[in-house]
Amino acid sequence: MPSVFRGTLLNLALQLLHMLFLQQILFGLCAAAGSFLFAKNISQIRRNIFLGRPEDLSDNSGARWRNVLLLALGQKKMFRNPLVAVLHFVIYAGFIIINLEVLEILLDGLLGTHRLFLPYLGDFYTFIINFFEILAMSVWIICAIFLIRRNIIKLKRFASNDLNGWPKSDANYILFTEIILMSLFLLMNSADRALQIQGSEHYHDTGNFILSGMIAPMLSGVSEHSLVLMERSCWWLHILGIFAFLNYLPYSKHLHIVLAFPNAYYANLAGMGKLDNMVNVQNEVKYMMQPELAPTGEAAPQKFGAKDVFDLSWKNLLDAYTCTECGRCTSACPANITGKLLSPRKIMMDTRDRLDAVGKNIKANGSFKDDGKNLFSHITVEELRACTTCNACVQECPVSIRPLDIIIELRRSLIMEDSNAPQEWNMMFSNIENNFAPWKLPPDERDAWTK
Repeated sequence: MPSVFRGTLLNLALQLLHMLFLQQILFGLCAAAGSFLFAKNISQIRRNIFLGRPEDLSDNSGARWRNVLLLALGQKKMFRNPLVAVLHFVIYAGFIIINLEVLEILLDGLLGTHRLFLPYLGDFYTFIINFFEILAMSVWIICAIFLIRRNIIKLKRFASNDLNGWPKSDANYILFTEIILMSLFLLMNSADRALQIQGSEHYHDTGNFILSGMIAPMLSGVSEHSLVLMERSCWWLHILGIFAFLNYLPYSKHLHIVLAFPNAYYANLAGMGKLDNMVNVQNEVKYMMQPELAPTGEAAPQKFGAKDVFDLSWKNLLDAYTCTECGRCTSACPANITGKLLSPRKIMMDTRDRLDAVGKNIKANGSFKDDGKNLFSHITVEELRACTTCNACVQECPVSIRPLDIIIELRRSLIMEDSNAPQEWNMMFSNIENNFAPWKLPPDERDAWTK
């Protein structure tokens, strides 16, 4: 072989290796940047959550893991409406399972390989990709259905005023993104299969894929160079889209994809009708009945209920970040149904908005600087008074959120800190204090109606 020809081949090989090496470096940088930003955003959310007061929810781990399996993973509560539940479950399963394919993409990108698992899995690899393709098309179709439900049919719980602006756009952005990611996955496989059919050197035969295998013959007239460009472009856009989606989650209601699991684990296991007693009030009654138990010295100032996010428990704040904004709580709320201002969904969204504002305040100042605002800057007294404490919102939430807990704490602050209660409520409180019942009747006459 002439030395000139050997030198040309060597130069081409070196250029190819150089190009592959640069792609690996670029991919590694993108993966590192995406992972770092996501970890940073999640750490800030974690810090915000633990601005809340302590609450011990470490008991009964068996029941808690059962909640994770049934509520978070199995989406048990969603199946009260079987059709919607199946559609939602397919999207959820598709999101979880299809992204297992991302593992291969990550390894291919870092190692400079292509379909790394193919030699090890053989025909089973084709079966897995076929399963992924069916899921991807199912996700594509269901996302389109959900877009129609939100924007054309306009279901009542998606047309509420509390979703105006960013919340409505956020949901649409996510659905469009999932459609684009699934389309890129299918188009990437189609171009890959077309290159296999043409006998391209670096594209090993995987066997026919169930969906992309039907599209690949349509690309038979496309040149090898164009197909490689199409396959590589879809590959890069798909993985970069996933990195972008990952870093969009902390700013989106779809953060529940991550937080539903810890929220289900730390769900309150007590019965829904059980309210937490205030220790301060319990102690006052106890010391009144048994003065000898009262501590000596000046007591610390007592605080009742919650005015701001710092007064809520960390679980209340985790609830706020986990909210999916699906509106099932509001649809079931009797106060909302009868035209009252109360919307449990809005309570959770307002709490999250206030918590985000507090987090930005801390980030800007190093510690929280009083901004003259609190939760009552977002949530009105009229909303809080409308609540009947029926627990319908708690019952309906698919991810174990308890809006009622926040409402109760805010009402306690209004009444016990600010003496802000309607006259009718004050009369009832007075009767309970003096007559041990809501009615203005002395205890010894309570059975007079029987005569």
